[in-house]
Amino acid sequence: MPRTPKTPQPPAPTAPPPAPATDPRDARQASRLQMADIARLAGVSVATVSRALAGSTLVNAATRERVAELARSLNYTVNVAAKNLRLRQNRTVSVVVPFDADLRQPLSDPFFLSLIGNLADALTDRGHEMLLSRVDANRLDLAAQGVEAGRAAGLILVGQWRHHDQLNALAVRGLPLAVWGAALPGQAYATVGSDNVQGGRLATSHLWQQGARRIAFFGDWQLPEVGQRHQGYLQALEAVNARPAAKLMLPVPFVNSAIEAAVENLVASGTRFDAVFAASDLMAMTVISTLRRLGRQVPQDVLVAGYDDIPLAEHFHPPLSTVRQPLGEAGPALVAEVLAQIGGARPSSRVLPTTFHARESSQRA
Repeated sequence: MPRTPKTPQPPAPTAPPPAPATDPRDARQASRLQMADIARLAGVSVATVSRALAGSTLVNAATRERVAELARSLNYTVNVAAKNLRLRQNRTVSVVVPFDADLRQPLSDPFFLSLIGNLADALTDRGHEMLLSRVDANRLDLAAQGVEAGRAAGLILVGQWRHHDQLNALAVRGLPLAVWGAALPGQAYATVGSDNVQGGRLATSHLWQQGARRIAFFGDWQLPEVGQRHQGYLQALEAVNARPAAKLMLPVPFVNSAIEAAVENLVASGTRFDAVFAASDLMAMTVISTLRRLGRQVPQDVLVAGYDDIPLAEHFHPPLSTVRQPLGEAGPALVAEVLAQIGGARPSSRVLPTTFHARESSQRA
């Protein structure tokens, strides 16, 4: 009897494969791939797409619009929570020293080096790293790149120069920003700086007390900090009912050749002067060296005082009298301010006290 073939049985059901574990790195990679797609279609870099989606003015309006349209077509949205988390976890602060072609102060300037060293120490103490760079002082918008590209969480600018409006423009973009400089009217950004008016008063008053009656001022008072030092100089003279002579106020930039020329012209003109208050220590040192070359001795013929109290000041010949900027406080104060803004605080400026340190350059025996 033929056997009836068995009806094939359906395979036993198998358990569905386990769902893959959710890994935040996968989400980030997917986001990156979508951003790369937008970049390819727009013909720009991924960094440009990132900046465009963040609304950065570093990207022109037409490109921002094109990127936004492509993002919408790909259903791409910026994960704000993830972005904020990344910022909180970012332990790097960008420190930028603008380069002004007119002033030409090198990064090796002793004042810059001292302040940068203090900033590095203060950031290390707070568990952060420093990203150091220079930008053209006429393009301070470029200083924001480190923050807007996610390489840094905040920005410290060393130097204000003549660029108050540019700094305000950076501040209104919402960047955590602290600037070493003078507090000015209508300021949207936070500054930390020394009391320049007080410093100017202290130096000029000291020279007057040493018997000087025709005190020259060297420094470009169009610069905010130097302008405040010049204001202190004027206040000190006014306090003793002395009228400043226009010929003794020399708007000299921080350029050695210009300083030398100003001293040479002052001496050659026959204008009487018995003291110089210079807007920086390096300027004061150049004044002393030029006077010595022209046959005038410091302090016997001319008293000289500077500003900053860089480490070289007390070792110069003769040791330089100067206004001390409290750089030991400046670094921690700037770091504290930018970290506070990263944490959500509003910008808050701070003025540090100055002191005068009399040495041989301003004291006759």
